[in-house]
Amino acid sequence: MKALLFANTGWYLYNFRLPLAKGLRDKGWEVVLVSPYDEYCPKLIKEGFRWVNFPLSRKGLNPFIELRTVFSLIRFYLRERPAAAQHFTVKCILYGTLAAKLSGVYRIINAVTGMGYIFSKDGLNPKLLRYFLGWVYRPILGKTEVIFQNGDDLDHFLKSGWIVSKQAHLIPGSGVDMDKFTPAPEPPGIVTVLLASRMLWPKGIQDFVDAARILQTGKIRAQFVLVGDTDPGNPQAVPLQALKDWEAEGIVKWWGWEDNMPSIYQKVHIVCLPSYYREGVPRTLIEASAMGRPIVTTDSPGCREVVRPGKNGLMVPAHDPQALAEALKTLILDPDLRKRMGLGGRSIAVREYSLPMILEKTLSLYL
Repeated sequence: MKALLFANTGWYLYNFRLPLAKGLRDKGWEVVLVSPYDEYCPKLIKEGFRWVNFPLSRKGLNPFIELRTVFSLIRFYLRERPAAAQHFTVKCILYGTLAAKLSGVYRIINAVTGMGYIFSKDGLNPKLLRYFLGWVYRPILGKTEVIFQNGDDLDHFLKSGWIVSKQAHLIPGSGVDMDKFTPAPEPPGIVTVLLASRMLWPKGIQDFVDAARILQTGKIRAQFVLVGDTDPGNPQAVPLQALKDWEAEGIVKWWGWEDNMPSIYQKVHIVCLPSYYREGVPRTLIEASAMGRPIVTTDSPGCREVVRPGKNGLMVPAHDPQALAEALKTLILDPDLRKRMGLGGRSIAVREYSLPMILEKTLSLYL
């Protein structure tokens, strides 16, 4: 049996879905990974998988180009004739599901990994896109299995009438390897606060910088670090110059892209994600909890799924740098509280987000 996994980047497949691909292969499936080319695609091939380059414009809206993309994808599915196909992100879900249905794929699985830019941004284009999705989701998603990472997104789809309850599956994320992300003692020296994500405005980057400025003005001694790269394919990307300017001003340090995240968490004391992006379930918060780091995040879909205020971290309103600064100050000044929340976070991560448990739930949809 053949399974296709279709995403809009090789980076996503490698960093989030490689265990799923390996799990399917272990169960006897022939796994084909499909995405546009990026630097992670050779890594997928090195893992022993067949990878197929399928060009896809992540932000393109030209109807003629998009229609040509859909027809190319239909031809590809007709050639491959997979028994199952799983799609990630909006375009891949829409185009991939249409192609899968027209080519007679038996099992179609769509993973809603958050509502993202379209549902977190005001303006004419996002509103038009939301209207368009509301119009097409119901016929496209019908008779498919739909995975949600948080209850807010699941409820939104049900209340909007885009799916029915028997289609919906709540699986919180793609799983974290608890043997790789293990508790580590706090490093010596100045308290370091980390925000690790793609450098997108809706991830709360500006709020983090503003909170750091508030604390520095108040003489709170701490270091604030951004880890992650800019994303030119996303209209909400933080400009490279802004990151350089903040560094030059001495507000935050920008460590850029890092592959070895366990080593990064070992260097910090607190992990923060003030996102209003309509996350699925933020992996960085789960990884940080698994490594015994307290988290600070917002009362936003996805983020609120991971944080248990007072147990593994603190929760603040979105778009509120002052509240964020106060929460960070509480943890910066209280090492015992950080330790207690770190222990609580590890327990929650192991119990709810471990890779074998998440993988078992996902693989069950292929049967």
